[in-house]
Amino acid sequence: MWANEAALDAAGRRLDEWESSLADRAARATALSTRARALTGFARSADGLVEVTVDAAGLLADLRLDERTRQHSAAHTARQVVATTRAARADLLRQLTDATTETLGADDPAGRAIVDSHRRRLDPDQDPPDARR
Repeated sequence: MWANEAALDAAGRRLDEWESSLADRAARATALSTRARALTGFARSADGLVEVTVDAAGLLADLRLDERTRQHSAAHTARQVVATTRAARADLLRQLTDATTETLGADDPAGRAIVDSHRRRLDPDQDPPDARR
């Protein structure tokens, strides 16, 4: 089947390189997944009345309201909670983007797809995912 040993050796080297490349990509994907699951986003309102932490999925993990929120209407506080949650999601998106770029590289097509997927889900200019229920 092979015309000569050199061609057979070259084919074997290409297969070895391909296998090594796949193993490397799998290891980087695993590292990114582990790192991304540990991330949280955080934001504080400008007046310090509202602090929000979101988990790696962008869902509310912690909400802290300063006692001074009692001096404001419920509607005002609700607007601040929503705005601060969006800011926390933007922080999470920034961290996810940085982690993806550091782990997979800025030019990696899979990395760009991952960041785009997170952006669609976490973009602070869109409705929060839990509001669509």
